[in-house]
Amino acid sequence: MRGLWSQILNTPGLRKCSKVGKVLLRMFKDAEHTLVAVCDPNILGKTFREGKLKLEVKADFYKGAPTSIPDALHAINSADIANLAGNQIVKAAVEEGLIDPSAIIRIGGIAHVQIVRL
Repeated sequence: MRGLWSQILNTPGLRKCSKVGKVLLRMFKDAEHTLVAVCDPNILGKTFREGKLKLEVKADFYKGAPTSIPDALHAINSADIANLAGNQIVKAAVEEGLIDPSAIIRIGGIAHVQIVRL
């Protein structure tokens, strides 16, 4: 799966998020790093294609706990690496200032971004 990398912008704290709804959040941790995978629930298990690009929203990677968008944004902000799939969660992350809109790719109409904290 291909995506673009973006450095999480330095924000003193998350702004108050007015978004209501749930996304699926899964966290992977080792001794040094935290990776989060977040997706909109309506795209879990689906595959999207556009030209040579393919986005597979696989359950074995993205299926996690249903989580509020503000809680997911908090997890994204504290992660070393984040993979986001879905228009709802990517839009919320842009509104929160966590990602630059130029880092987003759309595959089959679905927003996808990978974030790494340097």
